[in-house]
Amino acid sequence: MFQGASAINLDAKGRMSIPAKHRDALAIQCEGRLTLTKHPDGCLLFFPRPVWESHRQQIAAWPMSARAWQRIFLGNAVDVELDSAGRVLISPELRNAVGLAREVMMIGMGSHFEIWDAAKLAEKEQQAIDAGTPDVLSNFSF
Repeated sequence: MFQGASAINLDAKGRMSIPAKHRDALAIQCEGRLTLTKHPDGCLLFFPRPVWESHRQQIAAWPMSARAWQRIFLGNAVDVELDSAGRVLISPELRNAVGLAREVMMIGMGSHFEIWDAAKLAEKEQQAIDAGTPDVLSNFSF
């Protein structure tokens, strides 16, 4: 289970250093083999390859009425690997598609990560707070 937020700076080539706490787990879980794809919320989804392969099979089986969503998820998927320095290269196409600048946030979401432009994530979180708690969380408490 991946959780927590990490502030990361992309280098000039668009490489992202994976935080050590996650790098070790990813090396064990998937031997550093990962997949990135675009999400319509404006972030990238970052999966260990075995987790992605399960999702990929489900997405590929969607009916023709979901073809546009298949294009979003499958058509933008890129397999990547951790390099010897624990970095992954995010393609210019994916960086541009979701507006990633230098400062990004890597958010653990259980089985995968979301990668956000830091300013865009802060804006999205503020919008969620301003909108109030959704009804589905009315019985949730810490």
